[in-house]
Amino acid sequence: MDEITKAKPHGVPIKVRRAIAYIVLIFFSLLCLIWFYILLINSTRSHSEMTLGFTLLPSTHLLDNWTSLINGTIPIARGFLNSLIVSGCTCLLCVYFSAMTAYAINTYRFKGRDAIAAFILAIMMIPGQVTALGFLQLITKIKLDDSLVPLIIPAIASPVTYFYLKQYMESNLPLSLVEAARIDGSNEFRTFNTIILPLIKPAISVQMIFSFVGSWNNYFTPALILHTETKKTLPVMIAELRGADWLRFDMGQIYIMIAASIFPVIIVYLILSEYIVGGVSSGAVKG
Repeated sequence: MDEITKAKPHGVPIKVRRAIAYIVLIFFSLLCLIWFYILLINSTRSHSEMTLGFTLLPSTHLLDNWTSLINGTIPIARGFLNSLIVSGCTCLLCVYFSAMTAYAINTYRFKGRDAIAAFILAIMMIPGQVTALGFLQLITKIKLDDSLVPLIIPAIASPVTYFYLKQYMESNLPLSLVEAARIDGSNEFRTFNTIILPLIKPAISVQMIFSFVGSWNNYFTPALILHTETKKTLPVMIAELRGADWLRFDMGQIYIMIAASIFPVIIVYLILSEYIVGGVSSGAVKG
């Protein structure tokens, strides 16, 4: 037995501490996953079965719930497409322009730089609900009401995403690399797109996940501006199912719709999580 295993910091062997750590991690992992399990189980049960109480065993009504949902009055397929368009565009545009802003403020030295950075951070303290009325009046005046555009364009300016990327650049982006690129004759856009973005890929991947999930789950703004049934996003349609009258209310449809809406988020996470771990050295300069 090696000396490390024999060591007993604070009187507790390392093996015991490691076992306790694993037990705690497994417990909290199960605690997080149990709600997904309940969701999947309920999506296989009919409305009448759910009124009898909860069970740990799946039922046989998964396809019945899905068929009933697809053949219902709510255009679910269109809702999925709308949510994918809004979330995908928001994710890409928000992260790209936030990274560009963070790069400019972190790299350039100009008058008013600190004031601009402080102003952007101050915006983080303003809740979106406070500006909702003015935002609704603005898009009505410019005739963008009942459109997906107001859900995408304002999301480009994200102070939270900017702040995270700026902090990451301050810790991981060597300014000497930018200076070397300038000496070699690279213009600013080429430097940003081919050198800076690969270097900050892990941070970009994290923010893309957060941005996609935030836009995918957004209910407040779409509920305000979207009125046509074929233009509504999934959270609005789920709310409509939950608010249906007692003749059309079906818990099986609600659960199967919520379960289906989770899968795109899981797919995005699985795709981007690879870059979170392995992307930190992908843009490194090799001598």
